[in-house]
Amino acid sequence: MAALQYYDVILKPVITEKSMAGMSEKKYTFLVHPEANKTQIKEAVEKMFEGTKVERVNTMNMDGKTKRRGMVYGKTAKTKKAIVQLTQDSKDIEIFAGL
Repeated sequence: MAALQYYDVILKPVITEKSMAGMSEKKYTFLVHPEANKTQIKEAVEKMFEGTKVERVNTMNMDGKTKRRGMVYGKTAKTKKAIVQLTQDSKDIEIFAGL
């Protein structure tokens, strides 16, 4: 596959009760491209959101769920999730401000 650009790395934010609770500690959760590594995720967050500085990135690969339709079984696509910890002097990410 071609080299990932920073705007291809972050797909969408994950909005759950657990991820909202982590925002008070400046931890933000994103769904990211499955082939993105931690340094690419760090660069993408710092470029997409002005004034943010990433302290660390934790990633997890999530297997697809088994689904059934009648007698036929299948799996949904695999995903990758990243939890981004910002530094204390960093600005908050604005897309989460109204939530």
